[in-house]
Formats: sequence, structure tokens, C-alpha cells
Amino acid sequence: MGKSHFMLSLVLVILFLNFVRSFSMESPNITTDRLALLALKSHVTSDPKRFLATNWSTNTSVCNWFGVTCGSKNLRVTVLNLTGMVLVGTIPSHLGNLSFLTRLNIMNNSFQGLLPNHLANLHRLKFINLGNNKFGGEIPSWFGSFTRLQNLYLFGNNFTGLIPSSLCHLPKLESLNLGNNNLRGQIPVKIGNLSTLKSLHLGTNQLSGQIPGTIGDLLNLERLRFSENNLTGPVPSSIGNLTFLSYIDFSSNSLSGALPFQIGNLQNLEILSLGNNSFSGSIPPPIFNISTALMIWLGFNQLSGQLPSTAGLGLPKLEGLYLELNELSGPIPTFISNASNLIFLQLTNNSFSGTVPDTFGNLKYLQRLDLGHNNLSSKPSSPVLSFLSSLTSCKSLEVLIFDDNPLITGELPVSVGNLSASLTLFYASHCNIKGSIPGEIGNLSKLFWLGLDHNDFTGTIPATLGSLRELQDVDLGSNKLEGSIPSELCHLERLAYLTLTDNKLFGPIPECLGDMVSLRNLFLGSNNFTSIPSTLTRLDGILFLELSSNSLNGSLPTDIGNWKSVTNLNLSDNQFSGAISSSIADLMHLTHLSLSGNMLQGSIPASFDELISLEYLDLSRNNLSGMIPKSLEKLQNLKHFNVSFNRLQGEIPSRGLFGNYSSQSFIGNEDLCGPSRLQVPPCKTDPSKSANLLKYILPAIGSVILVSFAVFILLRSRNTKTELPIQENLPPLPEWRRISYHDLAQATDGFSDSNLLGVGSFGSVYKGTLSTGMTIAVKVFHVNQDRAFKSFDIECEVLRNIRHRNLVKIISSCSNVEFKALVLEFMSNGSLEKWLYSDNHFLNVLQRLNIVIDIVLALEYLHHGHTLPVVHCDIKPNNILLDTDMIAHLGDFGIAKLLGEEDAMIQTKTLATIGYMSPGNVYRLVLAFKLFFKFIMDLNYFLIQNMDQKELFLQKVMCIVSGFL
Repeated sequence: MGKSHFMLSLVLVILFLNFVRSFSMESPNITTDRLALLALKSHVTSDPKRFLATNWSTNTSVCNWFGVTCGSKNLRVTVLNLTGMVLVGTIPSHLGNLSFLTRLNIMNNSFQGLLPNHLANLHRLKFINLGNNKFGGEIPSWFGSFTRLQNLYLFGNNFTGLIPSSLCHLPKLESLNLGNNNLRGQIPVKIGNLSTLKSLHLGTNQLSGQIPGTIGDLLNLERLRFSENNLTGPVPSSIGNLTFLSYIDFSSNSLSGALPFQIGNLQNLEILSLGNNSFSGSIPPPIFNISTALMIWLGFNQLSGQLPSTAGLGLPKLEGLYLELNELSGPIPTFISNASNLIFLQLTNNSFSGTVPDTFGNLKYLQRLDLGHNNLSSKPSSPVLSFLSSLTSCKSLEVLIFDDNPLITGELPVSVGNLSASLTLFYASHCNIKGSIPGEIGNLSKLFWLGLDHNDFTGTIPATLGSLRELQDVDLGSNKLEGSIPSELCHLERLAYLTLTDNKLFGPIPECLGDMVSLRNLFLGSNNFTSIPSTLTRLDGILFLELSSNSLNGSLPTDIGNWKSVTNLNLSDNQFSGAISSSIADLMHLTHLSLSGNMLQGSIPASFDELISLEYLDLSRNNLSGMIPKSLEKLQNLKHFNVSFNRLQGEIPSRGLFGNYSSQSFIGNEDLCGPSRLQVPPCKTDPSKSANLLKYILPAIGSVILVSFAVFILLRSRNTKTELPIQENLPPLPEWRRISYHDLAQATDGFSDSNLLGVGSFGSVYKGTLSTGMTIAVKVFHVNQDRAFKSFDIECEVLRNIRHRNLVKIISSCSNVEFKALVLEFMSNGSLEKWLYSDNHFLNVLQRLNIVIDIVLALEYLHHGHTLPVVHCDIKPNNILLDTDMIAHLGDFGIAKLLGEEDAMIQTKTLATIGYMSPGNVYRLVLAFKLFFKFIMDLNYFLIQNMDQKELFLQKVMCIVSGFL
């Protein structure tokens, strides 16, 4: 009893010592690891699955934490695997203290920010996977110090900058994946140093330049992907050295030149993807001798010539051959039909010729055959399309396309119904197929897209189409089909697109079409249908409804507003009569509406203004009357408007987009009136309205006269004369000084955008401060425009000869071969345009009058106060500048003209920019002010001498008002 008691005590002591030892082993090294991981946990801001929150606890050993593995000997953390935990946060520098770590895998999380430099301490790392996170910044160069590293995965992040050359010195690296980032620059030439590399993925970045020839030094490489970059130039021939290569993807770049023959040396190659580049020339025949090839994509290039007729070993394992969108020609070679495992064959958009091989029937695994847009033909000796009969043995066929081959002619064989039960898409449009559509086509029970448009089919639409319950798109348009629409089509509950346009169909549109709630596009135009069933308005999900060029009659549906989703509605060229229903305003998504070529009567509904999405409205060739609603001016998207050849009357609206429409929009309405540019007579003024208007105008005229009289007194105090002296009382010349390009660059902070005052047709204007403290405006002309150079010369010529207080003063100029600029007086209050059209600035009546007087005085000087008259040619608010005292100065003489005596009576070509006032209007402005001031003087005398002659007084007032208006 005593002995057993002793043994039990001994066991308990041993267990206790082991328990204590387990904790003592954590100190100090395992404690360092625990603190590092706890720091990581504290940097995690989101842990939706609560892996760390519930598992990483100080109450348990680090080696038992989820995702953590410790070494069996030293009990240090050697593996950290947090893959797919959907964690959000950043990586702390403490993680660099896991000095025994050999594998780090945090793929498929949302860690972000920069990688801390302290991670460079993890020299034992053999495996790093940071893929599919949100790390940013440049890839740290210290990755190159991990001499034991075998796998480095940084894909799916936001890394930027260049690929660090230090990565090219990792002696044991086998896999490098930097794909799906924002890396730029070129692929390092030293990439060839990675002699142990087996997989290299740099795809989906912004890499540029050429593929380095040193890529051929990676003799152990098995997978190579550079797709979706901006790489240029040819594929280096050294790629033929990589005999272990099984996967090449250079697709979606800008690579060019001929395909290297050496690709044929890669007898282990399974995937060759070179599509969507700019390769040219013929396809090297050795490519078709790679017996291991599973998929070859050379589509979307500029390859030309014929395919080889024979191909040695052939392609016994080939499953996909994609040669679409090239310039290949000649017949389809027989080796393609011998590729017995072929599943996908894409030859569309080339120039292949000859007959479609009947041997395609040998491809028993074929799922997709696309021969569209070529010059292929059917056998001329056969009245039916024999290749279709051969394809009935392809029991896996799902997609069959041979559209846009005009030489394919003959009839669809009855055996078309025996095509694969898996067939979902049958597209044979734009051929020359004749005869009737076989009823057996209704056997293709899984068909969801049938395209037989633009052929020569005759007869009726087979009712058996109604049994194809999976059909979503049927296009039988542009044929010679006759009869009515079979009611069996209404059984197609999934049908979204039905196109029967341009046939010879007739009779009423079936009422049951209104029950096909899945319909989104219905095209029945250019037939002989006679009526719209009332049930059709049940199609509240319809988007496109095209019923034009039929014989539809009666009134438009009164509940037309039920088509609430419709965007395009075309009922043109029918025989509709009656009024346009106001419920059409309920079609809030409508963008295109055409009711032209009918017999509609009544007025245009004013409620059309609620169609805010409308871009196209054609109501021409009807019997509409009344006025064009002015409310249509609110339609800001209406780019096309046509009401020609109706019986409309009254004034054409002028606001909104109506200013953009031409006379063709209104022609054929004799009672319309408006501006002369629309080729309609001017609108007559209502005398009663004019009389009422005078009650408001005459008091305003009195105010204008009083203000004008005050202005006249002010002008007299300035001693203004009719003819200004040429050289008397001129303002002093501004001090001329030489200013270099360096001075201007310094004054404008290197022509900084923060000093940019404005941009015009010929240059940009900057604010600057010279070293003397003087504030200037620098007009820099565009050096790449000949007209800008001419503008500079004109402005120098004009400004050096004129001086006036209301003209912008030139201080200096700077001109060389590559730079031309004028240094002008700075106007602190900016342009008149800013004061007229800004919510933050306001001009009172006196300021406006003063500005007009300043500009008139400037124009008077330019026209009559100088030896050679100057025509500014570009008067507009943006070229009128205001100084500190709100005195107006006229500037920008870039397209002005100096007229000699021989030019005084000629007409000048209008060169002005947007918003200008024509020279004729400028002249009228100056003349009007002269007449106005003369009128004030006459009025002063008249009021004293003839106060009783009120009639003459009113006549003169109305004359002046009409002159100003």
C-alpha cells in the first residue's frame, strides 16, 4: 500500500514538472513569437469569422493557435497560414520577429498598406503567399535577400513601380507570381538569372517594352504568363530553348512581327495563347505539329496566308483552336477535321474559302463550330446544305454559327432536326439559303437562339417553333416569308426578342402576343399587318417596339401609356388616324418616338414636355394642327425634332434646343412663323399687346433719358469730342523693359496651374509677379499652331502702334523659336464675362453704363483716332477687362486687322471666336451712342422751345427705343 502510494506521488510530480516545462519553454523565444502574433491580432480591424478573436488567446499555447504551426524540436513558430479568413487590417513590424518562420501564407484577405521593412529579418522563409490582398507601394527590394525562398506570390494586390532587380538573384526560386498589380516599366533583363524558375507570372500589369531574349535562359521553366500588359516587339526566338514549357500566355499585348518558328520546338506545350496582339505573316507550320497541344489561341491578330494542308503528327490532343479575326485565307485544311478530340473550333472573321468540309462530322466531341464572316460555300452539286447533314453525328454540338457566308446556298435539309439535342445556338444569317424552313427544326428542344435573317426563305413560319420552349431570341427578318404569325409562337414563355421585319407577313397582329410578358424587343416592321390588338399594351416590360411600314389603321391605343418601360417606339408609315393620346406622356423612359407618315390629327400634346429622356421625336407627314407647345423647350435631350409637312401654325419656340434645329424640321407648315433662318415668315406683332407694352416701357424710357442726360453731362466734363486727336493728351507710355523667359518662368512659378487665368484658342494667360514686385499678365502662345504664331505677330503689330486709356497696355514681349509671349498690364477685376454671368459678382446700372462708354471710346479711337484704322474682329465680354477702378480695357488683338486707305471700303472675313460681337454690330453700337448723345442735346433744346408738341416727342422716343432694341 505504501509502495503504490509512492508511485502515484511520483507520477504526479513528473506530470507537474512537464506542465511547468511547457510554460518555461515559451520563455524567452516563444514569448517573442506570441507577442509578434498578438501584435498582428491587434492590427486586424475586422475578423468577421472570429478566427482570431476566439482562438488566439493568452490562455493557450501559441503552438495550438489556429493557423500556427511550431517546430517539433525548438517549439518556435515555423508556419503562419491565415488563408481565406477574410481579415482586414495591416501587417505590424513585429511580425519580423518570427525568426524561425519558413512559410507565410495570408492569401485571400484584405490586408493593406505597405509591407514593413522589419520583415526583411525573416531569412528562413521558403514560401511567401500574400496574394489577393490590398497591399500597395513598391515591391520591397529586401525580398532579394531571402536566399532560401522557393515560392513568392504577390499577385492580386496594388503594388506599383518597377520589378525590383533584386528578385533576379534568388538562387532557389521556383515560382514567381506578380500578376494583377499595377507594375510598370520593363521586364528585367536579368530575369534569365533565375535558373531554377519553373513558373513565371507577370500578367495583368502595365509592363512595357520588349520581352527580353534572356527569357530563353530559364531552361527549367514550365509556365510563362505575360498577358494583359503593354508589351511590344516580337517574341524572341530564344523561347524555343524552353523545352519543358507547357503553358505560354502572351495574349492582350501589342506584340508584333512574325511568330517564331522555334515555337514548334516546344514539344511539351499544352497551352499556346498569343491572341489579341498585332502579329502578322503566316502561321509557322511547326505550331500545328505540337502533339501535346490542348489549346491554341491566335485570334485577334493580323495573321495572313493559308494554313498548311498537312501537319505531320497532327494535333491528336487538341481541344480548342481559335483563329478568329485574322486575315487567313484558302480552304480549311483536312488536319483540322482529323483532330479527333477537338471541342472548340473558331474560324470566324477571316477570308477562308472553298466548301465547308463534310468531314467536320468526324469531330464527335465538337461543342462549338464558328465559321461566320468568311467566303465559304456549300457544295454546288447538292440542293441542300450537305455539311449540316454530316454534323448530325456531332452529338455534343451546342453552338453552330456560319453566318455572313453569301456563297452558302441551297435549302436547309430536313435532317436539321437531327442535329445535337444539346444545340442551343443556331445562327445562319446573311447567307443565301432558299426554300422553306423545315418544320423538323422544332425538334431542337434546347435551342434558345435562332438566327435565320437576311436569307431567301419562303413559305410560312413553321408552327413547330412553338415547341421550342427554351427559345429566347428568334430572328427571321429580311426574308420572303408569307402568311400570318402562327399563334403557337405565343407559347414561348421565355422569348425576349422576336424579329420578323421585312417579310410579306399579313393580317392582324395576334392578340396572344400581348400575353408574352417576357418580350423585350418586338420588331414587326415592313410587313402588311393591318391592326394592333388591344392586348398588346399589356407588354409593360417591352423596351423596343417597331411596327413601322405596315398597314395598321384606326386610332393609336388609348392606353399606350401602359408601355412604361419602352425606350424606342416606332409606329411610322402606317395609316393611324385621330389624335395623339395624352397618355403617351407616361412613357418616362422613352428616348425615340416616331409617328411620322400617318394621318394623325389634332394638336401636339403639351404633356410631351414630361418625356424628359426623349432624344428623337418625329411627327412629320401627318395632319397635325395648332401651335407647337412652348413647353417642349424644356426637353434638354431632344437632339432630333421633326414636325414637317403638317398644318401647324403660330410662332416656333426659340428657347432650349430649338435654336439648334434647321428649317427641315418645320418645312411644309405654311402658317408657322419665326426667325428667317428657319425659312418661315416673321411673326406679326399684336397691336393690342404693343399698346399694353407701352404702359410699362414709357416710364422706363423716362428713367433711361434721365440717366443718359447725367452721362452726357459727365462726358462733357471729360471734354469728349467727336473726332479724337491722334497724339494729344495720350497717357504716358509704359516703361519698356527687357524680360527674359527665365524672368517670366520665375514670375509665374514655372507657369503653374495655380497662376493660370484662362485658356484661349491660341494660348494661355498667367498671372505673375516680377522681381520688382510688379504684377503682370503673361499671354503665352501655343507653339504648335501656325495660327497662334500669326496671332502673336498681329498683336505685336497692333499694340506697338496704339495707346489709349481703355486699351490693355503692353509692357514687354518675349520671343524665340520655341516660345512667344506678351507681357501685359494686369487687370485685377478680371473680365466683364465674370461680372455678367457669375452669381458672386454684380454690376449696378451706372457701372454698366461706364463700361459701355469706355468700350465705345476705345472703339472710337481704334476706328477714327489712329493713322490706320484698326478692326478688332473679336469684341466679346471675355476680351473686356476691368482694372481696380472698374475702368474697362479692351484686349486680345490676336485676330485684329490694320486697314490702309485702299482697304477702307472692303469687307473683312469674319474670324472671330465664340461669343464675339460682329464688326457691323460694333459699328452700330458706336453710331447708336453718337445718335443717342445728339438726341439728348436736341431733347434739351426741344423741351425748352416746344414743350407742347407731345406727338413729335413720342415719335423721337420710339425711334431711339427701336434703335437700341
